[in-house]
Amino acid sequence: MQTILFCRFSYPAIGGFQVDHETVEARRAFLYAPNRMEQRFALFEHFCLPGLKAQTDPDFELVVLVGTCLPDPYLAQLQGILGGFPQARIIARDPAPHRQICQSVLNAARRHINQPCLQVRHDDDDALAVDFVARLRKAATECEALVLGNKLVGFDWNRGYTLCASDIHPFEMTETVTPYLGVAQAMAVQGGVRQSQMNFAHSRINRFMPTLTFTDPPMFLRAHHAHNDSRQKPGVSTPDFHAPTVEHIEMLNRRFALTADAVELAFSPVASDAPRATG
Repeated sequence: MQTILFCRFSYPAIGGFQVDHETVEARRAFLYAPNRMEQRFALFEHFCLPGLKAQTDPDFELVVLVGTCLPDPYLAQLQGILGGFPQARIIARDPAPHRQICQSVLNAARRHINQPCLQVRHDDDDALAVDFVARLRKAATECEALVLGNKLVGFDWNRGYTLCASDIHPFEMTETVTPYLGVAQAMAVQGGVRQSQMNFAHSRINRFMPTLTFTDPPMFLRAHHAHNDSRQKPGVSTPDFHAPTVEHIEMLNRRFALTADAVELAFSPVASDAPRATG
């Protein structure tokens, strides 16, 4: 079954963000601010991509949506980072309403619109375990009757880790067990169905379709930093971070193809702007 990973890389959608901007120009200014872009590139290259490149099942496509207004130096940098990654392709679109443009791009990526597919929403500052695609395909196969009997079926892996920069350690982390978080989340879409995974709020997919939740093993990493869209409003809680143990470092390497040096490098840009653990 065709498997499509969909990633928005600083795409200036109309809507789709928790923080509103009055104009597309204001959104572009926010998204393309140099310090923000430096951090997004560092996280994408050193935190997000290693696990995708190391997937045990390489039969997937990574569709990266950008704006046609992405400045040329950033586009060239993105092309360089994705060079040599045959599953990845960049799709440029003008600013448009969020759900409609994401649906359009996902449907265009389907090789056969009348055949079922698996869709995965993935942010450029998150990481997936190296066996995510394999486990997703296995889950869809094992639940074949459910998948074939419904237009849409959600799959959600709820165990992972959140990581952040630190003033006293290279980085810190904490375990996260949260259903429908929006990372390590996928959807089986029946042939002929034009709704996409991006038509639904990730936290509420169970209101619209049957879903399956898996809790072992850790399947995702989230980056905690000042530019998280989910952290742009007041009253957001801060997880209880701690220094990684040797076992954590081994797990990051085994499950996510990450070294401690790579994680530290991912969090190094504009450190003064990032939430940091202080011990």
